[in-house]
Amino acid sequence: MKDTERSIFLHCRSINGSRRNLGYLSCGTGNPVDDCWRCDPNWESNRQHLADCGIGFGKHATGGKDGKIYVVTDPGDHPVKPKPGTLRYGAIQEEPLWIIFKYDMVIKLHMDLLVNSYKTIDGRGATVHIAGGPCIRVHKKTNIIIHGIHIHDCKRVGSGYLRDSPNHVGWSARSDGDGITISGGSHVWVDHCSLSNCFDGLVDVVHASTAITISNNYMTHHNKVMLLGHSDSFKDDKKMQVTIAFNHFGEGLGGRMPRCRFGYFHVVNNDYTQWQHYAIGGSSSPTIYSQGNRFIAPDDEEHKEVTKHFKSSEKEWREWNWRSEGDLMLNGAFFTPSGAGASARYDRASSMAARPPMLVASMTAGAGVLRCRKGNLCR
Repeated sequence: MKDTERSIFLHCRSINGSRRNLGYLSCGTGNPVDDCWRCDPNWESNRQHLADCGIGFGKHATGGKDGKIYVVTDPGDHPVKPKPGTLRYGAIQEEPLWIIFKYDMVIKLHMDLLVNSYKTIDGRGATVHIAGGPCIRVHKKTNIIIHGIHIHDCKRVGSGYLRDSPNHVGWSARSDGDGITISGGSHVWVDHCSLSNCFDGLVDVVHASTAITISNNYMTHHNKVMLLGHSDSFKDDKKMQVTIAFNHFGEGLGGRMPRCRFGYFHVVNNDYTQWQHYAIGGSSSPTIYSQGNRFIAPDDEEHKEVTKHFKSSEKEWREWNWRSEGDLMLNGAFFTPSGAGASARYDRASSMAARPPMLVASMTAGAGVLRCRKGNLCR
C-alpha cells in the first residue's frame, strides 16, 4: 500500500473509531434501514435486498436490483476510455448493475464519475475511498443507490471530454468539487457513506432533482455541508422533495445541514453534535419539517440558534413554513419556527414517521461506512 493510501485509511479509522464503539448494536435500534438488513449475517449473498430497505422520498430507488453483479477489480480511471473492471466502466453502462468491489482500494478519479440510471454502488465487504480528485455526479438520471463509500478530499478540475455511456462522449464543464452532486436526478438514495473535506459541498441536490433520500451518513470536517436547491432564481426547484434522516453531523462542520431553497424538506432523526455557525438554513421560501432530531449547540453563545434565514427580511421569512416537532434541544439550542403551518404544505414535506429523539444516539451510532465482512453482521 502506498504511503498516501495508508494515510487515508488511518485518517478514516481515527474519525470513525469513537463513533463505531457506540455502534455495537447492528439491528433492533429502531433505525428502519438498518433493522431491515443488518441483522442478516448472510448479507453478502443477499446484497440486493438493500434496495427493499429505502426510506423517505427516495425509498423507491431500485438501483441495480434487477441487474447483474459487476465487480470492480481495478482502481484506475480513464474519463474517455474506461477499462473493464474499473468503477467508471460499470457506472456508465446502460443496463442495471449492482456494483461491488473485490478488495480495498483508493480510487482517484480524473473527471467526475457520471453514474447512469439503475446503478447501485455498494462498498460493503471492502474499504473503498473515492478521494483526491473529482468525485460523484448524477446528472438527469434515475434509480441510483450509493452505499458504503468513503468520499473525501474531492477536488475541482477543469473541463474536458467525458464518457457518460458506452456509446457517447461529450464535453463536460468544470467540476464543482462536491462529494456527490445530484443534478436533475430522481429516485436517488445515498446511505451509510462517510463524507468530509471537499472543495465545495459534501452533498448538493440541485436543478429540480426530487425523490431523494440522504440517510445514515457520517459527515465531518467541512464548512458548507449540504445544498438543496440551485439558486434563488431557479424556481423549478419547487418540485424538490428531499429526506435527510439518521445522519450524524459530527466534528468540524460549519453549516448547511442542510441549506434549502423552494422545495419540501424532511429533516428527521438526525444527530447534530457540532456546528460552528448554524445547522439548518434556507432562502426562497422552502418548507422545512424538522422532526425528532437531537441538536447539541456549540458552547459559543453567538451560535446557539439551529436555524438561519438568508437573503430576506424578517417580514419575508416569517411567512416561510419552518416547523420543529419533537426535536431535542441541548446546550441552549433553539429553533426559530415560522409560517402559518398549513397542514397541506407539511404533508408534502413529510416522508416517514419520526422516532423519539431520545433514541437518536443509538439509531445513528452506526452512521457512515460500516465494517462488513463475509459471514458476519455489518458493524
